[in-house]
Amino acid sequence: MSLGSNLQYLRRLSKNMTQEALAEKLGVSRQTISKWEMDTALPEIDKAIELCRIFNCSLDNLFREEMDKRSDAYSNIRVEEVEEFSYVTYTVISTDPEGDSLEHIYKVAKENGVENPKVIGWDFPCLSNEQINVFNMHGYTAAWIVPEGINPEGLEIKEQPKHRYAAIHIERPFDNPFVTIPGAYQTLDYYMRVNGLVNNDEGVIPCFETDGESMDIYIACE
Repeated sequence: MSLGSNLQYLRRLSKNMTQEALAEKLGVSRQTISKWEMDTALPEIDKAIELCRIFNCSLDNLFREEMDKRSDAYSNIRVEEVEEFSYVTYTVISTDPEGDSLEHIYKVAKENGVENPKVIGWDFPCLSNEQINVFNMHGYTAAWIVPEGINPEGLEIKEQPKHRYAAIHIERPFDNPFVTIPGAYQTLDYYMRVNGLVNNDEGVIPCFETDGESMDIYIACE
């Protein structure tokens, strides 16, 4: 872990804030910021607290965490207006719910004449402690974004209104999924905090992932 790396990371998340701009906010020289980022000097406690205020993080975040867990797999972190869409869902609780639910939802799309459907998914949280701890199960919901004019028989079509999301793109998410995907969610969380974005999922899907060889992760915000 490195204060210098964390500081550079936070500046990048904060709309690529320059060293000069940060120095002006803190009332120090650009050279002082540079020394902090090269780990050749540490900020005094009052400046460290001010850094936490500017970037909406804690002292533990700043000094003890490896905040920059991004890799070449991450790109295009952004705020995006997701247009309204219609969708159907299928939830599975099992030891492999992602595979089971996605397989089913792709089958439904194909049965309705759509060979290359747009599919998203998210964790399904409503499980008992016994299911999780004893049977090592978890839940996943796969959703097919249904094209206009298609009405899958026997499935409830749900509507999502236009909404604002923070989003990040992941290339090769399944090379190391138990690190890369949670790291992307953490990166989005930092991005939202640094830029003053507040989670707001009223009436919409709180967060979701696109399915495929690459992936975009979305978290609802105001």
